[in-house]
Amino acid sequence: MSGEEGNLDDYTQDGTVDLKGNPVRRSKRGGWRACSFVVVYEVFERMAYHGISSNLVMYLTDKLHHGTVKSANNVTNWGGTIWVTPIFGAGVAEAYLGRYWTFIIASFFYLMGMIVLALSVSLSGLKPPPCNDIKSQDCRKASTLQLGTFFVALYTLAVGTGGTKPNILTIAADQFDEFEPKEKAHKLSFFNWWMFSIFFATLLGNTVLVYIQEDVGWALGYGLPALGLAIAIAIFLAGTPFYRHKKPAGSPFTRMAKVIVAAIRKMNVPLPTDPQELYELDLEYYTQKGKYRIGSTQNLRFFNKAAVKTGATNPWILCSVTQVEETKQMLAMIPILVATFVPSTMLAQINTLFVKQGTTLDRAIGSSFKIPPASLTGFVTLSMLVCVVLYDRYFVRITRRWTKNPRGITLLQRMGIGLVIHIIIMVIASFTERYRLSVAKDHGIVEKGQQVPLTIFIMLPQFVLMGTADAFLEVAKIEFFYDQAPESMKSLGTSYSMTTLGVGNFLSSFLLSTVSDITKRHGHKGWILNNLNVSHLDYYYAFFAILNVLNFVFFLVVAKFYVYKAEVSDSMEVLTEELKMMRLRASAQEATVAN
Repeated sequence: MSGEEGNLDDYTQDGTVDLKGNPVRRSKRGGWRACSFVVVYEVFERMAYHGISSNLVMYLTDKLHHGTVKSANNVTNWGGTIWVTPIFGAGVAEAYLGRYWTFIIASFFYLMGMIVLALSVSLSGLKPPPCNDIKSQDCRKASTLQLGTFFVALYTLAVGTGGTKPNILTIAADQFDEFEPKEKAHKLSFFNWWMFSIFFATLLGNTVLVYIQEDVGWALGYGLPALGLAIAIAIFLAGTPFYRHKKPAGSPFTRMAKVIVAAIRKMNVPLPTDPQELYELDLEYYTQKGKYRIGSTQNLRFFNKAAVKTGATNPWILCSVTQVEETKQMLAMIPILVATFVPSTMLAQINTLFVKQGTTLDRAIGSSFKIPPASLTGFVTLSMLVCVVLYDRYFVRITRRWTKNPRGITLLQRMGIGLVIHIIIMVIASFTERYRLSVAKDHGIVEKGQQVPLTIFIMLPQFVLMGTADAFLEVAKIEFFYDQAPESMKSLGTSYSMTTLGVGNFLSSFLLSTVSDITKRHGHKGWILNNLNVSHLDYYYAFFAILNVLNFVFFLVVAKFYVYKAEVSDSMEVLTEELKMMRLRASAQEATVAN
């Protein structure tokens, strides 16, 4: 009997199954063994992606001869698409295909985009004509075919990432059962190490691949990322026998829409004083489906009206309490999501204006080596790697003694620290740029747009601090949106953290174009020009610092009113106890009838 109980205990309790829909055992699937394949995939994929994105602005300016504003906006518009499409990929995964198959199909488009992109910079008929003096106005422009091939490849790649990005993290997190204490403990530290692996790969992409692009050639520099992605997909497929999977729970957008519509249609219906009177499905339904039942809360209580019984059974009029609470959890995160738009806009400067600034400075190291401007982004990664390790190994352990929180501090507190660092970054960037402009003026090279006799490493503080901010804000953001999303909407929750980056990129394009246009009016030269020595990026960065201060105030307000969702393990214990009580009552009734 004990052997049978041991076998039952080995099965996961979170509803995960194999690809055929059968229950899975912890000893056979999941855990760090399965996660290792996913993490290795992510290392190769991140290296490939950042090998393209980190130096894209230089290809657009040097090879396609785009101006400062146009090239920066092309990068951020593409980046915005990269990070917004995951919300659609998450919807497809949750509603129809599941996370695994959505990921596999999207990977095909991702790889095709990478291959065509590599061909567009390699084949003579597809790559733009050469130009010896890239600053000359006489360089031949790329043809429509060449531009079309390049940008179609970029956006095909973006479509592919829309299906891979929101699902790869949830596939990895699904390998840990939150109802098993040991696996739940592993999951708490998983996000930090997930980010560590990502930024390690990013470091390689930002340094090694960027150097190859600048000093060896764009054909090899883009060919290696395509090869890296192919290897990544092969590694992921090799781990298929070890993965745990979550069944599609239906479209999260439809389920949320039903709650919103039902609540509005019953807005004049009073709420009962006893939450037990609200509509809810039987406990047995949730246990059989491997789903989670959520108790009614007073947070955003207007939507509780969707569960008020009025005699109608139409799903657009009557929704279960669990469905209502799932919707409320997703809606409650939106103000926090909005508060992360501005810092995401700051991140967009790393691969655009920060890199363009680097081209105006002395990049020499020794007598023969010149550091590529985009390689400075490697210091963001390096700083982040160090900070994540220090945070996980020391900061959490020290703060845990006082807060009694397993994470040391709450996720929102961690995000708040990152927001403060973003303010400091833009203040430093503004003063650094003001100093660079003063040196250019002192040497009489403002109008000529020549290289300023300052080392590129004067920009190092803003890059290092950006990595520190990432260790707090970006890691916490990913964990927050995953952790606070209901179990049936984890992919959608993960896509929230990516959507903020997409909106941040689009917001960067909007602000850059708007500020550039407004500051050129009434005969003024403008703040952002092709010649950065006559521009005023110092004013632009000061504007960003003010924007960050205002955003931080907004964050404090929304964070104060945010209510964390109950721990899943706690709700599981309550569910188990309720089921025991129901079975005891049923047994008692049967005994009474028998007597």
